[in-house]
This record gives sequence, structure tokens and C-alpha cells, in this order.
Amino acid sequence: MKPDIKTLLDRGTVEVIVRKDLEEKLKSGKKLKVKLGIDPSGADLHLGHMVVIKKLREFQEAGHQIDLLFGNFTGQIGDPTDKLNARKPKTQSELEANAAKYLEQAGKILDTKKANIVWNADWLGKLTFADVTKLAQSFTVQQMLHRDMYQERIKKNAEIYMHEFLYPLMQGYDSVALNSDLELGGTDQTFNLLAGRVIQKDYGQEPQNVLTVPLLVGTDGVNKMGKSLDNYIGVIETPKDMYGKTMSVPDNLILKYFELTTDLSLEEIAKIKQAMSEGENPRNLKMKLAREIVALYHSRTAADQAEAEFIEIFANKGLPENIPVQKFANKKMNIVELLSESKLVASKGEARRLIEGGGIRVDGNKVATHEEEIDLTNEKLLQVGKRKFLKVIGNAK
Repeated sequence: MKPDIKTLLDRGTVEVIVRKDLEEKLKSGKKLKVKLGIDPSGADLHLGHMVVIKKLREFQEAGHQIDLLFGNFTGQIGDPTDKLNARKPKTQSELEANAAKYLEQAGKILDTKKANIVWNADWLGKLTFADVTKLAQSFTVQQMLHRDMYQERIKKNAEIYMHEFLYPLMQGYDSVALNSDLELGGTDQTFNLLAGRVIQKDYGQEPQNVLTVPLLVGTDGVNKMGKSLDNYIGVIETPKDMYGKTMSVPDNLILKYFELTTDLSLEEIAKIKQAMSEGENPRNLKMKLAREIVALYHSRTAADQAEAEFIEIFANKGLPENIPVQKFANKKMNIVELLSESKLVASKGEARRLIEGGGIRVDGNKVATHEEEIDLTNEKLLQVGKRKFLKVIGNAK
């Protein structure tokens, strides 16, 4: 079913600029050119990334043209938004490799075959110095320095590089190149999105409208979802891990997660809100949330299986079936090395952090120190957090 105008403008949105203008265009039946710009600095997406992708899908389902723009030029500079230091540059080949993986993951909910996939190096790479000088006349240095991140750097006596001022100009020029009617982005992109309006006007185009979506708070309930904080739910994670991580979402975020990460209608979410107010157990609602998320990225069958395993492990205090076994050449290994080589953690640093937080168990016992040596003469059961299990044994010859 096509999303209605209210859903497009109100569900999971923070600000619509200029709402009245955009609403009139939507009512007129005009097919809009809707832009989403992405600098593919990383390859693995999480549910926080997918909030704006879901909004883009709504406009696609409503019949509008989707321009999915990959910043294989802007990504080489890096968006300075919310950063107290300049970003490390990426190569064009790195960005394009990441973009291919990004498309594959976004394709779980977006029809990428019907999207217009574009690369901003195609036009930004052709601009002359005279073109850039003209572009720079759209903004003053004072306007750039007024941004919070630069004010923070000034207070800390940290460097501000000239090339960072060019980023919003390039993103704005992308909208000129595509003659965009509407651009989507997170609230951290507001300045850059508005830059598109200013630059389009300077280049004789009708300024695009802007729609921002919120930044999804991670499973820690405090910070923006991100891999570095290990508070994320990954798009390509297994149904079991996706379900289990969703169950760790704080109770006060349940409704927001239903709105931003599932396909339930606003009417269905209103019923969930009513149930919460009448004393429904938050655990039951999180189980429904977890089912919806897993079904969206995997299948209903996978969601049912993940739920059954979760109930068996945590409600009935059992262990998952078919725990994999990994053999090692050594009969004794340091716990950090063991966790790293078994791929149960992303890095040795993550292993140490988990140990310090009491998140690692061997045969049901918490590991107290990252200096601990594990005897692998007999099979041991490793547990990372609440969801990851692996049987390990030494196999020295």
C-alpha cells in the first residue's frame, strides 16, 4: 500500500523544510526527484543507517524518483559534521568497494534496481578552480565558523582545515547537478542539506525541500548507534544475534524503535503505546519488536526460529542447539588471543573491554582478567555476552 502524505511527512521525521511547499507538491501528484547522498566510509550498515533508507523507500513506494548518490568524490574529503578532528581521507577505490556492499545491504528493504544510482565524482571531478571559486561565494566564513563543531575546535585550539569548508558546498552542488526537489538526511546533516537550497537558488534552480530524520539511539540507551560503541544492531547479522540484541533495547526506546525500524503502521504502533500505558510487560513488546525487525531483514520463519531459540536460552535457561566447535593447534591459549582467533570479537581491544565488563564466560564462569590462560586439553564453552556461544578444544599434534 502506498504511504499517504501524513506518513511521508510525519512518521520518523524531525523537520520538514518547507513543509507547506512540499505538501502542496505531494498533493499535486508531481513526481519528485528525491535525493539521498551517502559517503560510503564503511561497509557494514546497522539499523541507525537504515532509518533514512526506510524513509527513502516510502517515497519510492509513493511513486517518486529516487536518486541514491554515492560520494566517491566528497568521501575523499569526509564530512566534518560532529567531528572534533578532520576525518581521515578515503581513496576512491575504497569508497566504491564500500558502496557496492552498501547497495547490497540497503537492497534488503529498498528496490535498488528502480533507484537512480549516481556518483558525484562524475561532476565534481570536472569543476575548474574558477567553478569552485564561484561556488564558494554562496557562503561566508562566518557562516561556516558558526557551526557548533568548529566552535568546539576553536575552544580546544584544534585545527580547522580549509578543505572542510568545501564539503557542504560540494554536497549542495550535488543537488544542482541532480536538480533535486527534495533531499533526505539525518539531523546531523541539516546544515549541509540547507546548503543545497542556497546553492540551487544561486544557480537559478528552485530550492529543494529538506526532510530530516532522527539519529537512532543505540542499545545502550544513551549514544547514537555505532559500531565503535558496540551498541548497534547490524543489517547483516544473523537472525539470532539481531533478535537477541533487540531484546537488550531499553524499555523507554521501544516505541521509537517500532516507529523508526519496523514496517508496522502508525495505527498499530498507537495500539502498542496504549498497551504499554495499561501495564503490558515490556518484555512481550520487545519480543514483538525483535520479530518485526528480524522478519524485515530475513524472514518471518527466521524470526520465529530466533524467538524460539531466545526463549530456550534465556527464559528456560538452556543453551542453543548445535553450538559450533572450533579446534586450535595449542593446548593452552590466552583468553584474548582465543577470543580474537575464534572471531567471537572484532578485535583484541574489544575482547579486553568485554572481559573488564564481565561479558566473557568460560564454562559458565566469568573471566576475571585478560591475562587468564585457558586450558584446551578438554572442550571448553566460550560465551560472549548473552548471545554468542562457541565450543573450543586444543588439537596439538
